[in-house]
Amino acid sequence: MTDLTFRDAIAADIPTMLQLSHAGDARGADTPPLDPATLDDPRYRAAFDEIVADPKHRLVVAEKDGEVVGTLQISFLPGLPNFGMKRGLLENVHIRSDLRGGGYGSTMVKWAIERCREAGCGLVQLTSNKVRVDAHRFYEKLGFAKSHEGFKLKL
Repeated sequence: MTDLTFRDAIAADIPTMLQLSHAGDARGADTPPLDPATLDDPRYRAAFDEIVADPKHRLVVAEKDGEVVGTLQISFLPGLPNFGMKRGLLENVHIRSDLRGGGYGSTMVKWAIERCREAGCGLVQLTSNKVRVDAHRFYEKLGFAKSHEGFKLKL
């Protein structure tokens, strides 16, 4: 059993959340370095404020020994199919790289799944970059199935 605690993120967590997200960038060694000077860009705070103001979204951090070591976003999406079944969407799921393989990521995702269940969701979905094959194996071990092909259009 891992010793993680979970809480809703606060604005002071933004730099750590960005660093965790950057460390999990799918480009690996080709990922441009994260410029620490950009961590206080006001656009991040504006996005944070918008997310936390909407009760259908949660920004969450996982802590180990009082230190933030993981992050994710949960969104609760209403829908018409399946008699109005609500879906939970997990986004930006990242655990600190030195803790991967120790069960921390599994604990974090299972915790998020329970929050979706408590919110009345009948399904939890997520996307993962095609090149992140280790992440795909991780999600499949947790019971996620590769059921759809994802598409994105940058604007």
